[in-house]
Amino acid sequence: MGGASRGLGFAAARALAGEGARVSICAREEGPLEEARKRIERETGAEVRALTCDVRDLSRLDAWIDDALAAWGGVDIYFHNAGGPPPGTFESLPEEAWEEAFGLLLRPVIHAVKRVLPGMKQSRWGRILNLTSITVKQPSPDLVLSNSIRSALVSMAKTLAGEVGPYGITVNNLCPGYFDTERARSLLAERASAEGEAPEDVRERLLREVPLRRMGNPDELGALAAFLCSEKASYVTGATILVDGGLYKGLM
Repeated sequence: MGGASRGLGFAAARALAGEGARVSICAREEGPLEEARKRIERETGAEVRALTCDVRDLSRLDAWIDDALAAWGGVDIYFHNAGGPPPGTFESLPEEAWEEAFGLLLRPVIHAVKRVLPGMKQSRWGRILNLTSITVKQPSPDLVLSNSIRSALVSMAKTLAGEVGPYGITVNNLCPGYFDTERARSLLAERASAEGEAPEDVRERLLREVPLRRMGNPDELGALAAFLCSEKASYVTGATILVDGGLYKGLM
């Protein structure tokens, strides 16, 4: 599980560990990652492995996957999570930013799934779950990179679900809205600075759009992730599921 030293990735890892799964987590910073590993082990009693990894570096991604394969002989669940690309509009971002966003949000998924899929097919059971964003359904005007590349991931996942379904493997996407995480606070601060407002005022204005009038707790997403990775969700695949407090305004 990538990006698991904090935020939504940590919440999902802890939820899966709480259900008895052995969990391998990665993140870029060794200190916070080791703290996360110890905390999950302490709170759940599960076996947790941790390896520093920037998913943009495919050699490190391979090392992380190899570590899990060597320790456990296979990977039954692959949960993909990576930080978001920088905000910006189409005209404000250089072409290089698109390649960098692809290398962060899509290339690592393709690479990792190709590594774990053979074992899942052999055992005829597997779960692939991608953490995306509400922006795949309701694009944000200042997040063109995230809107575009994450939507490509959703399309890939839907296609893959049809290919691997006969092997008992499910492929789904989770689309969070506003959650109280470090990244969300950073985006709020950037938006507030650009608009000349206080972060608290921007937050209050944004939450007026959410029917539940609050940000989500990461553990709420973690619980849903654990369900989708369980046997109870064996008939759910190819789905893109919102976890947004009702923020999305569309019907489908």
